Amino acid sequence: MELKRFVVGPVQENTYILHNNKKEALIFDPGANGKKINQWIEEKELKPLAILLTHAHFDHIGALEEVRRKWNVPVYVHQNEEDWLENPKKNGSAYFMQEITARKADHLINGEGELVFSSFRLNVFETPGHSPGSVSYYVKDVGLVFSGDALFAGSIGRTDLYGGDQKTLLKSIHEKLLSLPEETVVLSGHGPETTIEREMDINPFLSGF
Repeated sequence: MELKRFVVGPVQENTYILHNNKKEALIFDPGANGKKINQWIEEKELKPLAILLTHAHFDHIGALEEVRRKWNVPVYVHQNEEDWLENPKKNGSAYFMQEITARKADHLINGEGELVFSSFRLNVFETPGHSPGSVSYYVKDVGLVFSGDALFAGSIGRTDLYGGDQKTLLKSIHEKLLSLPEETVVLSGHGPETTIEREMDINPFLSGF
């Protein structure tokens, strides 16, 4: 499998595309610059299978409709944020920039488990705290976890937005993410990639674990 990262939008959000040797692809958190994302997919002759949201904050959904319309693929989000795509106050866009909305997701994630798209197998972990419906997608076959805004290189997600809670976030990181193999590569919603081992060693927010 191969991975492409786009850094997009005013807050430098990471949009990821994971694709295989059959030219199938999964799109994670299309945050902005949908034209650029779509053009790259076209140039690579990829076939998207789904759009997976780690959570529904505005900086992770700004290009959702443009990408979704182009490829006509299902969108997945956790049920705790079922109405956030349509609600600028909950997704935060009402307070930061022009209001951003999108149509409802096609599939609601309810609990943890496995998602399978062709040869892609992902384990879904509920990792709330940054937002109530935050999830992380673990791809065991290639040792990657898409952590959204739960865990960053040297930091953790903010918890002062609607539905955020720091105690819940630290519990999510400790019980779900830090339990993964230490060599797991963490693909965060902002900033550079890191590893579970590195964050266990140097992340100041996790020093009490």
